[in-house]
Amino acid sequence: MSTSPKNRLLTDLYEKLTPLNEQKNLLETQMNDLAVKRDTLNGKFRDLRDEIEQLRDDRNEINEKVRELKQERSRLTAKTKEKAEEIRKLCQDRKELSGKRPPRSHLSLQEEVDSIDWEIQTTSHTLEEDNELVGKVKQLEVQLDIHRKYEHLVKRIRDLRAEVTRHKTVSESCHQALTAKARVGQETHARMLARIEEGRKTKTEADDMHRRFLEAKQKAMLVNEKLTNVSNEIKRLQGEIREEQQKGRKQDEDALRQSLEEKAREKLKRGEKLSWQEFQLLSEKGLTTQD
Repeated sequence: MSTSPKNRLLTDLYEKLTPLNEQKNLLETQMNDLAVKRDTLNGKFRDLRDEIEQLRDDRNEINEKVRELKQERSRLTAKTKEKAEEIRKLCQDRKELSGKRPPRSHLSLQEEVDSIDWEIQTTSHTLEEDNELVGKVKQLEVQLDIHRKYEHLVKRIRDLRAEVTRHKTVSESCHQALTAKARVGQETHARMLARIEEGRKTKTEADDMHRRFLEAKQKAMLVNEKLTNVSNEIKRLQGEIREEQQKGRKQDEDALRQSLEEKAREKLKRGEKLSWQEFQLLSEKGLTTQD
């Protein structure tokens, strides 16, 4: 029995469904894989972005500390220069005063002044003798005043030098601290730049995955459209084939009925006994045995 063109076409359409479904499943698998990779990369990018922000904050905080340390070092350097200039001037004053120092020591002069003061207070003298002693004390006080000024300069120079030493020590500590901070800041900045580059590559890769996902989605939509068209065409052909089959069965039934009716007429003419089915057929036509 030969196959009708519509049945052959229906078979061809069914054969198209398998590769289309396989293509659809493959594309859906690709879409799922690409979506997972894209989402993973986007998650990694978000983590990198947060890390970059933290590194930027850390770097800025370090840079601010370095700036403060530089300001403190500059302040101490300026203060040291100021004190050094003061020391220089005091040393000049000390040098000038050193040439005026009496040959006798401070202690020797003070002892003599104290001795004369004691003598004035405890011994009776004439007015002339008292005046002579007071005059001698005044001369000794002039020499003592030079010693006092000189010793004051020496002490002031010593104190200033100690202060300069402290400033230099603190300044060196500031320098070491800011050098260490600056190094950490540079390392932090380098890490931040590395993370920025990694983030850029990760975002580019994530965008590429999304682009490929959209391409696969577009292809899947086209395949689904083809599947829909083929399915609709199959349904249409199946409907037509059913109609043709029903029509064929109807024609066969009518032909069979016609044949049975003709046979019943012949038997009726010959006066033969009719079957119940033959009798029913003729009765539907309004025929009786008298006809």
